[in-house]
Amino acid sequence: MYKRIAVAVDGSKTSGRALREAVGLAGETGARILLLHVCEEAPAMWEPGSIGMIPTQDIAQAVADAGKELLKELEARVAGQGLPVETTLVETFGGRVGGIISEEAQKWSADLLVVGTHGRKGVDHILMGSVAEGVVRTATIPVLLVRGEN
Repeated sequence: MYKRIAVAVDGSKTSGRALREAVGLAGETGARILLLHVCEEAPAMWEPGSIGMIPTQDIAQAVADAGKELLKELEARVAGQGLPVETTLVETFGGRVGGIISEEAQKWSADLLVVGTHGRKGVDHILMGSVAEGVVRTATIPVLLVRGEN
């Protein structure tokens, strides 16, 4: 059934649950897994109490390095279960993360995309947005949403 399963990971408990679900499906179907992490970079950071800007290259590099480390750790965990696994890190500036996740899964020819959702409602949803919702709106392949613990 599923031979190529992409799973979005960000290091949260919710994405951990999504990864466990993807690993379970891959174990049953013999699928290959793509671990996909998107680093969203801020354009600039203002230093409080001044008109100077904090250099964002250092921050962007730290965010990318943390993403690489996360992918390395998760790749070892998945490979340790005997599953074929690949990783992709995408750095974006102002892109819609949900759309980027969908696009990368499609580029990899995934036939299932697994994403964790925090299930935010009301004001939290309006303020925080929803990456999972962005994935569902833009994906051209089946999407499995895995709900986080409440």
